[in-house]
Amino acid sequence: MTDSTGRPGPRVLVLADDLTGANATAVRFARRGMRTLVTGGPPRPCPSAPDVLVLDLATRHLPGVQAARRVVAGASVFPDVPMVAKRVDSTLRGNPGAETAALLHVLDARPGPPVRALVVPAHPEAGRTTKDGIHRLHGVPIADSVVARDPLTPVTSSCVFSAFDAVDRTIAHIPLDLVRGGSNDLARALGAAGAQVLVCDATTEADVDALAIAAARCASEGDVRWLPVDPGPFCAALATVLGTVPTGRPVLGVSGSMTELSRDQLAETERRLGARWIDVGDEPDPIRVAADLIALARTKPAMAGIRTRVPDRIDARIASRLPVLLGEAVRRAIAATSFAGVYATGGDIAGAVCTALGADGLAVESEVQPLVVAGRLVGGPHDGLPFAAKGGLVGNADAAVACALHLRMSSTRPAGFAGALHAWGD
Repeated sequence: MTDSTGRPGPRVLVLADDLTGANATAVRFARRGMRTLVTGGPPRPCPSAPDVLVLDLATRHLPGVQAARRVVAGASVFPDVPMVAKRVDSTLRGNPGAETAALLHVLDARPGPPVRALVVPAHPEAGRTTKDGIHRLHGVPIADSVVARDPLTPVTSSCVFSAFDAVDRTIAHIPLDLVRGGSNDLARALGAAGAQVLVCDATTEADVDALAIAAARCASEGDVRWLPVDPGPFCAALATVLGTVPTGRPVLGVSGSMTELSRDQLAETERRLGARWIDVGDEPDPIRVAADLIALARTKPAMAGIRTRVPDRIDARIASRLPVLLGEAVRRAIAATSFAGVYATGGDIAGAVCTALGADGLAVESEVQPLVVAGRLVGGPHDGLPFAAKGGLVGNADAAVACALHLRMSSTRPAGFAGALHAWGD
């Protein structure tokens, strides 16, 4: 990917409406392991481009026509970037409709499948939610909240459709029950919807990720190009998930934790990623388990793994051997086939897997969730392999999904990426 002058470019270009919003969006990408830069001006040449470039266009308080012109100019910086996103305010202030319309016209002129805007204004972590097409701030419709009194860009309607009146396209609604109805049904609905702009409900991070997974499935079939329109969570999720559809190397999961939380986390990977798990008892045969895991990986799921199904009470001697046996199964599987990374849950399991893989340690790169750590193995035959680990009582229901997505993104670039981002300043 290059810009209009032939300079190396990013994989994702985000056009933001103000600096604080640009920074908030950049954080969402950085959390997922992507090299991200925020700038208010055209980037200078750099031998190693960031994964994500967020351009602050400062359009929040401009008239709609001027805002649209800046969006067109910003989009022209990298005409062949694989993914363009429109960052809009999390309370829909400013010119979301005019800017989305301008960007759709730009992208329509580029080669490829038809472009459709996927509007997901929810930012659940910040208390911004959408249900029945009504956008809320901490449960209050935005037109009844403090943003209705904004001196420069007051919000007069809580209906998301009203914020996009300036878009000269057909608009449809994706309700919350459909978002939560399962990935296959949601993907079919997104693909079948005839409108060029889809306004989507979402009230949780899981809803946002579900939309990203379903949208990625549609895009992978080559029938549509999505323009994400949101305050950051959705476009970051979509950029990540586009690399996790089941066409590449799977993430290898290994779970020896017997907690209910861990079981729920693995169930989420099945529901949302289509992960596939091999269930083993308390004394698994590493050779047989490795062979089953290799065969499973060849079907190219997003995640393939081993999980223990053992009694609530287990003999201490057997319990102490279980991590070693699982570590040996992982070693054999990785020696025979390629994985995007390793996700291990259970402290003893993570340690045994690192030992089995001959690693000297873990170069920590990020905290995917509190106490959920990701990085790369250091030393041994698998030096640089992306690796994430967590305890059995750590993380929320999305922890395993978040780790799988993070590992898949990390696997797309070599270790040691921290070089010359400073050259991409104003």
